[in-house]
Amino acid sequence: MPRLGMTLVDGGVTIAVWSANAGRIWLCLFDAAGAREIERVPLVRNGDIHSAFVPNIRPDARYGLRADGPFDPARGHRFDPSKLLVDPYATALDRPFVYRPELAAPRDAGIDTAHLVPKAIVTPSWLPMEPLPPVAAPGFVYELAVKAFTRQHPDVPEKLRGTIAALALPEIVDHLAGLGVETLELMPIVAWIDERHLPPLGLANAWGYNPVAFMAPDPRLAPGGLAGIAATVAALHKAGIRVVLDAVFNHTGESDAIGPTLSLRGLDNATYFRHAEGGRLVNDTGTGNTIACDRAPVVALITDSMRHWIDAAGIDGFRLDLASILGRAGAGGFDPHAPLLRAIEADPLLKDRIMIAEPWDIGPGGYQMGNFPARWSEWNDRFRDDVRRFWRGDRDTLGTLATRIAGSGDIFAKPGRNPSAGVNFLAAHDGFTLADVVAFADKHNAANGEDNRDGTSENYSWNNGVEGPSPDRKIEAARRRDIAALLATLFVSRGTPMLTAGDELRRTQAGNDNAYAQDNAVTWVDWTAADLGLATFVSRLTGIRKAHPSLSADRFLTGGPIDGTGIADVTWLHPAGRLMQDADWSGEARLLGIAFYAEGDRTLAWINGGRTEAQTWLPPLATGDAWELIADSTDPEADFVTTAGPGPITLPPRSVRIYADTSAA
Repeated sequence: MPRLGMTLVDGGVTIAVWSANAGRIWLCLFDAAGAREIERVPLVRNGDIHSAFVPNIRPDARYGLRADGPFDPARGHRFDPSKLLVDPYATALDRPFVYRPELAAPRDAGIDTAHLVPKAIVTPSWLPMEPLPPVAAPGFVYELAVKAFTRQHPDVPEKLRGTIAALALPEIVDHLAGLGVETLELMPIVAWIDERHLPPLGLANAWGYNPVAFMAPDPRLAPGGLAGIAATVAALHKAGIRVVLDAVFNHTGESDAIGPTLSLRGLDNATYFRHAEGGRLVNDTGTGNTIACDRAPVVALITDSMRHWIDAAGIDGFRLDLASILGRAGAGGFDPHAPLLRAIEADPLLKDRIMIAEPWDIGPGGYQMGNFPARWSEWNDRFRDDVRRFWRGDRDTLGTLATRIAGSGDIFAKPGRNPSAGVNFLAAHDGFTLADVVAFADKHNAANGEDNRDGTSENYSWNNGVEGPSPDRKIEAARRRDIAALLATLFVSRGTPMLTAGDELRRTQAGNDNAYAQDNAVTWVDWTAADLGLATFVSRLTGIRKAHPSLSADRFLTGGPIDGTGIADVTWLHPAGRLMQDADWSGEARLLGIAFYAEGDRTLAWINGGRTEAQTWLPPLATGDAWELIADSTDPEADFVTTAGPGPITLPPRSVRIYADTSAA
């Protein structure tokens, strides 16, 4: 089979497009400005491949596609030769997508959309990057929206603000490295289009989860194209930071039945998307369409796209959005051995890359956390919810807190899996920021133009007495103390920790828990208001975690001995000076001590979720030495090591303290 897409060869280019149902496909060539169609070349069909050799085409030429065939929505066909289409294998576009109603005009309207659609750019074939070593687990993940993170950074030159190139600047790299970031997860950077309801509201998509071209970077984020992305990835690699892409292979921005025709819909809608009886688009994604990820040409497109990003930019792996879609097969539900998941695991290049699943979609049986291939990591929303509920003060949450700290073995303790399979997070791009979790009891999404109906109604959040900003210093101090306690809980827990960019700086979205449409100051990090003390605390926590195997060992905590010393990997401590008993876990219990052990290293965490100080204790050490206090969430900026115990101690309200036995061998 010829290579799909546009390929430069001696004397010209080859173009190859897959479509089982198109009657005819044309290559449309445009002038240098991409404004005027100058030639239309019919492609020759051979099976399901439509191809041609076109002489005298040089790099930087602009092109698009047109396809004709039946227009029969009841059978899934929506061919319309008046619609200019973007090549699914395009690797560069001359401008961003902009939604216009004409893009969704019916075929019988005969509206040519060439002037509205970005043109693909002919680019030389890339040389594969140097092979990257296999990656066992992602380590500390930092989720980042490119534009929002650098748009208002005072040390980033104006021309670079909001772009991927800004991430290579020393000021940005130093911040990431200083936090201890091991894997940078870039929210979508491929070319996307705004949802059709946003422009009339004066809004724009800020997140990019509405893709059209899987292999082409969005020109707004990457004006330097693939070469610029590769340079940024190389700079991050030099600092010891891996890069994964948040990839959206579950739907496209072509939306529902009245959405725009831009690429896959116009080339073979019946094949690329799932349909129910009568040609109705299946909507397991909540976006209007669902890609049929079990079909061979779709499997090829997605795996080719993933290999492209690794080869052309040196990407270390992927976070797969609504990843249950990737495992849907035929008319059935999720299958961990579905064709696409099998293909990824069998691919020589992909099988060693980081794979992080968002393990749910909104379709039947869509919640699949714990069921992805053994080597994959998965977002753990149970960690988010259970930790928030404990710190909010909900009853009967001490036991579930302990389960999450121990590695969520109830979900991930399966053959071949370790706690690192669970990506633990307190907040993500979707939902409240960490600062808003402790400042808002309810969502405030009026700015999204949907009368506050959108987003999540239950965020397991609390406001510390007043909804939203408060001039009361005691309330603001309480909120900051809660944030620090949440952060400390994250980093003493087994699993893969993840923060969303800006949460270490106390970034707020003013209570908006669905800020996808706020490409403005709501989502942009305000560096002038950054709480650098909390960022220092994160740096301290990541350093402690790396220095102490008892906190970072990739094994589930069971309470049993793990080596010849006979010391248990974890001991759950009651504040009364004894071990926890079954009856101690229920009701209003808010105090818990956790003694960790691994590889000769011993640490201890005391958690006080109550609003008053509490008397607790430090257990005796076999060596007779004292414990050293190495982190206190009530004093996050402190750079201290103090000794205490064994014996009774007073634990501040709403606090986490971490101790270490530094005499351990």
